[in-house]
Amino acid sequence: MSLPAFDPPVLPLFQSKAQSNARLAIALGRRSYPIDIGRLDWAELAQGLTAPGRLALIVSNVTVDPLFGERLQAALRPVYAEVERLVLPDGEAHKDWRSLQAIQSRLAQLQADRRGTLFALGGGVVGDLTGFAAAVWMRGARFVQVPTTLLAQVDSSVGGKTGINLPEGKNLVGAFHQPAAVWADLGTLTSLPAREYAAGLAEVVKYGPIADPVFFDWLEAQADALAARQPEALAVAVRRSCEIKAAVVAADEEERGLRAILNFAHTFGHALEAGAGYGHLLHGEAVALGMRMAARLSVACCGLPAAQADRLDALLQRLGLPQSAPALDDARWLALMRGDKKSQAGRIRYVVLPRWGQAALAELDDAAALAAVRSVPLA
Repeated sequence: MSLPAFDPPVLPLFQSKAQSNARLAIALGRRSYPIDIGRLDWAELAQGLTAPGRLALIVSNVTVDPLFGERLQAALRPVYAEVERLVLPDGEAHKDWRSLQAIQSRLAQLQADRRGTLFALGGGVVGDLTGFAAAVWMRGARFVQVPTTLLAQVDSSVGGKTGINLPEGKNLVGAFHQPAAVWADLGTLTSLPAREYAAGLAEVVKYGPIADPVFFDWLEAQADALAARQPEALAVAVRRSCEIKAAVVAADEEERGLRAILNFAHTFGHALEAGAGYGHLLHGEAVALGMRMAARLSVACCGLPAAQADRLDALLQRLGLPQSAPALDDARWLALMRGDKKSQAGRIRYVVLPRWGQAALAELDDAAALAAVRSVPLA
């Protein structure tokens, strides 16, 4: 059974010219906040935070902290009386109760009150963990996202979704808790390994098929520049991704409807991540494979022209994203997808494309979903 397609979000006009620095805003009433994009001065941004409180706790991991931890700490010292750092293990496998408890315990040791600020310095794992820790510390402390991966800058740092994984599934425990600010410093992206960078491009690509076909056309034209991390192309891609996500979140903060389109490919992708074992696939790699599957499902069940799915396959390949998925048996696929947050009463709901640039939720039979899985080569 198909559900109605969502009206596309109202977006600002796409601009293909880079800006040196850009400031966007998510309009959520008293929870509104700015998203700064560009080569950023963290000290200047810190001075702009209101009522900063006594304590700043920077949460990072063993990979990112040596690169940027001291820089952020120095930027915050003129603003906060105490600036501390907590360094966690790296990787999706550590987005769990133990890491969450480590943050909470450190806050308790520092006698943090609700007016302190947590700074999430790292990728999506650090951002989700830190945001969830802030959400439940004294029932709600402030935090700032300082994303250092492309995936985090264009997706997970924006919108207030926070949480941790369970062995049974990804992001099953969490809360909506909006940051006070997002500092998307493009300069940090030069530190990314090629595989991490390519994984981030998958979340950029996602925005075209669900909301902005013109942006997808631009991504096709600029694929080589993006793969080469050309600064002007990268600035446009990050800004447009954030514009789209900001518009969607402002319209549907708690995912009652429209925001579900941002989960395009994620029912398949989250199943791949959990089924293969967290850390085997990067999140963006799993999303890229999920996009291939979701597009083929849309062709088979929703009337999307096959040529559009072919375009998506070709762009993902040009950007260096995987073309084959780990093999899972049918029962495992279905069990993992039924555990996805979008499922209701055990019925799997997929984000599909009834037409290019518009997404819908659909409940489809298992045979159709498994056929879409098999449309991607399995390793």
